[in-house]
Amino acid sequence: MQNRKNNDILIAFLKNQGFVFQGSEIYGGLANSWDYGPLGAEMKNKLKNLWWDFFIKKNIHNVGLDSSIILNPNVWKTSGHIDNFNDPLIDCKNCKSRYRADKIIEEAFPEINVGGWTIQQQEKFILEKKIACQQCKKVDYTPIRQFQLMFKSYQGVIQDDSSIVYLRPETAQGIFINFKNTQRSLRKKLPFGIGQIGKSFRNEITPGNFIFRTREFEQMELEFFYDRNDETDWFSYWLLQIEHFLSVELKINKKNFKRRVHNKEELSHYSNKTIDIEYNYFHGIGELWGIASRTDFDLSRHQEASKQDLSYLDPITNKKSIPYVIEPSVGLERLLFAILTDAYCEETLEDKSTRIVLKLTKKIAPYYLAIMPLQKQQNEKAFDLYINLNREFDCIFDDTGNIGKRYRREDAIGTPYCITYDFDSDEDNCVTVRDRDTMKQERIKINDLVQYLKDNYK
Repeated sequence: MQNRKNNDILIAFLKNQGFVFQGSEIYGGLANSWDYGPLGAEMKNKLKNLWWDFFIKKNIHNVGLDSSIILNPNVWKTSGHIDNFNDPLIDCKNCKSRYRADKIIEEAFPEINVGGWTIQQQEKFILEKKIACQQCKKVDYTPIRQFQLMFKSYQGVIQDDSSIVYLRPETAQGIFINFKNTQRSLRKKLPFGIGQIGKSFRNEITPGNFIFRTREFEQMELEFFYDRNDETDWFSYWLLQIEHFLSVELKINKKNFKRRVHNKEELSHYSNKTIDIEYNYFHGIGELWGIASRTDFDLSRHQEASKQDLSYLDPITNKKSIPYVIEPSVGLERLLFAILTDAYCEETLEDKSTRIVLKLTKKIAPYYLAIMPLQKQQNEKAFDLYINLNREFDCIFDDTGNIGKRYRREDAIGTPYCITYDFDSDEDNCVTVRDRDTMKQERIKINDLVQYLKDNYK
């Protein structure tokens, strides 16, 4: 499935159709900055709602949170981000191109996983294997140095060391510092989870592959707290929940994603077990959704640094303990990119013509219905139907061009049903409903239309 040409075709398609625009485009753009157009914004909001509904509202264990983007800098000192949240930066002396050292090794040798390698090991490998600069093809690099990934800013009117703050690089810490507030206010008993959706910021050295790796992104993250002596395998439970969400709720082809277990050397300092769900994007295999066992690392560190009691008091045994944590975390944009990659399809029809169709699940398609008049004479009646249906469903009214072109246009943006008001509609009180995937058409009574569409919203 890895195909750079297909990746370029998909990206051009998404830009042209109004899913994603270049950020600040009228000023020449801003590198790695993307704005989501009308269709992309609809999909993002529906995807967030679907995640929230599945992992928070309908899961008996979990509640939601919305924490601040700017936190007390002691949060990041305690979590290890200020000291450890770095990437290995290397520059080409000849053309001044900049790279993440680990990434140029892995791109040159895809079979190698650099996780756990020291800077010295990476430098030695690059020189011994003569890995050339991707731009000028020279092998002449600066020494590797650590690059701080957090965006720094200042709070207040005086810009000095005492006013330094950071844009959060993850949403997890906002959950950990509110563990006690949430547990106490809602009287939650272990096990329970706290989830949130929100913006995060990472000053990536080499962002790229469209919206796959960006400096500004949204996370959908869950921290699930449980007693370390609980015999339930919560890690496996959440892993299966993720795979169910991908394959059943989002209808992503199971053949296109797989598990990858982190080896001991590449585990994060807070984790004793991590598994990534990787997706086979057109540009290559990449991490889609991670699930990590964070043990009691975060709560213990914050309790020690803040001098606040973040333990859990068991109401039955009357014993205190620091809960263990399982963290399923996914980037919204990466998930959206995987969905669009999976759904994009070019079909050759019986008449040898080609149509582009986005086979999106109905729950996240930008529009559920397109209402169309067959000819201009039916515009008024068709628009009245659109107004009525728009009260129940996400709809678009389309009267531009011939009916065939309109069908193709709606196929391309993933609209599941096209409803055409034609010359016979005034006589038989019916409309033609066309299915996006099968292209089959059937006549449905206008009075039965709402129930028909509700029954097929699956």
